[in-house]
Formats: sequence, structure tokens, C-alpha cells
Amino acid sequence: MTNESQLEELEVLASIYEGDPNFKQIKDDTSQYKLGVEGDKSTVLIEVQWPPEYPEVVPIFNLGAFYNNHLSSGAKSALLTALNDEAEQNVGMQQTFTMIEWAKENYDALITPHLSEDVLPSRIESMSLGENKGNEETAKVKVKKEQLSKSQKRREWDRVDNKGERPRGYDWVDVVKHLSQTGGRPDWGDSQQQTSLPDSYLSPANLPS
Repeated sequence: MTNESQLEELEVLASIYEGDPNFKQIKDDTSQYKLGVEGDKSTVLIEVQWPPEYPEVVPIFNLGAFYNNHLSSGAKSALLTALNDEAEQNVGMQQTFTMIEWAKENYDALITPHLSEDVLPSRIESMSLGENKGNEETAKVKVKKEQLSKSQKRREWDRVDNKGERPRGYDWVDVVKHLSQTGGRPDWGDSQQQTSLPDSYLSPANLPS
């Protein structure tokens, strides 16, 4: 709940910053001001909140907005410390305008020494790990194993003996079929010394059932 002094300051701020796109009144007791050029690495959004006792106590300064995620913790800490130290000197007075103008003049010098610091290294590392994991999963190719039907499995099983081996002469049918199609005998070596299959090998008794 705003007190009489705070209501008066609200009117003053609305009059001073009318038309300024960098100023925004979030609530009666909370305002924001954006410092720097949009997209610049040193830009910062300062939030000023009035406690119920304000202006008899210092306002609360907050840099936790998502807009400030590019700043390191060191940069935020340096700016907050300086803001609080300056505000202590103005206790008892309406100081939001004074603090915003002070921040405009001094924030860059406070933040610049910390711009080379790493920002959220653990978050960046976790994102990199997540990307690598995704790439590995994408690289995996799923190989589909050929599935045999029940009848195909049964035929394969019928072709082996009790030791799991195929009997001698299981492929003679293919040899006979080949000879019947080509009208010749297989060449087992020198073309001058051809050896024919024994007639007993071609008898129906030796063919697999």
C-alpha cells in the first residue's frame, strides 16, 4: 500500500518520464528503467521497489530480470552494491529519480570491468552436453532384423539333423537342376580332365526328401 509521499512521487515520475520508452511503471510501488543501448553487452534493466516505509528506508534494487541474463554475477553485484551505498545517503527523501539519473552516469563504469567474465558457465555446459547427446542419438541407425515366418522356420529346421548340421548332399537338387538347364557337367578343374558325378549320387534315393 502506497503512502502519501509515494503517491506524490508517482505523479512526479509520470511527469518526468512521460514518453520515455526506457521507463516503465510496473506497479504503484515498482518501476523499471533500462540503461544503455538495446543489444549492447553493457545494457541493464534496473527495477526499483518501494518498501511500505519508503522514503524513510532505502528502496529495493533488483537486477534479476531475464533481460539481464547476459550480465555476470560479478557485474550485478558491483552495480547493486553501488546503488545501495548511494541510496543510503538519500534516506528520508524521494530518491527514485535521483537514483535513476545516478545510475545513468555510473553504471557503465561499474559493469565494464566484469564484461569479460563467464556468464552462467554451468548452464552453457549443460546445453552443450544436451546437444552432443542429441547428435549421438541421431547418428544411431536402427537395423531391422529379418523376421522369418513360421513355415520358413520349419523348413530351415527340417533341413538339419540332430546335431544342427545339414546332411551330406542337401544341395544336390540344385546341382541337378543346374545341369538340366545348362545341358552340361560342372568343371571341377582342368577342362581336359572333367570328372562326372557318379550315377548313384543322382539316384532318387540320395536326394533329400
